[in-house]
Amino acid sequence: MRLLGRARELDASGRSVVHLEIGEPDFPTPAPILAAGQGALAAGLTHYTAAAGLPALRQAIADDYRRRYGVAVRPSRVLVTPGASGALQLVFSALLEPGDRVLLADPSYPCYRQMLRLMGGEPVMVPLGSEADGGLTVERLESAWTPGIRAVVVASPSNPTGSILALETLGQIQTFCRSRGAALIVDEIYRGLVYGVADESALSLDGRDLYVINSFSKFFGMTGWRVGWVVGPEDAVAVMDRLAQNLFIAANTPAQHAALAAFDPDTRPILEARREVFRQRRDCLLPALRGLGFTIPKPPDGAFYLYAGLPEGVAMDSMRFATRLLEEAGVALAPGRDFGDHAADRHVRFAYTRELEVLDEGVRRIGAWLGRG
Repeated sequence: MRLLGRARELDASGRSVVHLEIGEPDFPTPAPILAAGQGALAAGLTHYTAAAGLPALRQAIADDYRRRYGVAVRPSRVLVTPGASGALQLVFSALLEPGDRVLLADPSYPCYRQMLRLMGGEPVMVPLGSEADGGLTVERLESAWTPGIRAVVVASPSNPTGSILALETLGQIQTFCRSRGAALIVDEIYRGLVYGVADESALSLDGRDLYVINSFSKFFGMTGWRVGWVVGPEDAVAVMDRLAQNLFIAANTPAQHAALAAFDPDTRPILEARREVFRQRRDCLLPALRGLGFTIPKPPDGAFYLYAGLPEGVAMDSMRFATRLLEEAGVALAPGRDFGDHAADRHVRFAYTRELEVLDEGVRRIGAWLGRG
């Protein structure tokens, strides 16, 4: 956030900055969703909904799991939240007491551990492969396990690596968690943004002690609308419903009505076309960065990030690298330190959330700055 703030200061001063740091799609919200939101406002649909969300939206989310994944999910297991962040807060609040531990991948989305610490929980970080290209496995969980762990959080596709956990692996992790009396929390906020692999949901697994979090932000292009959801066991959803009444009252009402249109037949082709654009951007940026010496072990199968090791011969850590690159070359990246500790000083994250021409310009500037372009 400090780097983003500085990048915006440079923008305001007239400097040209290539923004590759922001984990937000650059596309506008699809027109059918916009029209639904505008229609809700025009119709005066601006009062509170139930804390669990519009019944029609809970049903539409459940129907989407059945239609796309063949998974039967009862609407009573779906709770609509103010973004995926609201869902995380509810799940952590329902599951944890102060001092409880939660196992996370290192690297992973930084708000997991910050939210846990705010709530009195303790994150236990599991280092991934030496180049951060892997995901959590039962073997890695077992080696990192300590007393007091109440839950395991996995993301698939993940931020920052873009890696995907196969459904078989998720099933093994769930079985392991159950044997240790821990819940499994799966963050699927990038579900749908997958390339060349099966788009699967953890909800295909046994629903006991399983919490699946998602949002309309990434695949559906509704970041600023702030609508997400969690699917969990019905008894836990009842607890989270009561928590939501006290913490949020409810998610944004016009945004919930807009989100209904995310599942319209007219919306789907727009979303699929945008997914293909993200794939093209990945396939353009990946070889270009490798050509500059960045280490990216394998093409990410999902999301819209490249988590790259710094080129050999770069003597500075990732924070200094990102700071100097912004100030001296006008390219904004996210340093690895944001995402954990393991090899963090040698990694940076690129977000391919900009047009191909902008990505090309970013690569040109980085190459010139490194003295290799």
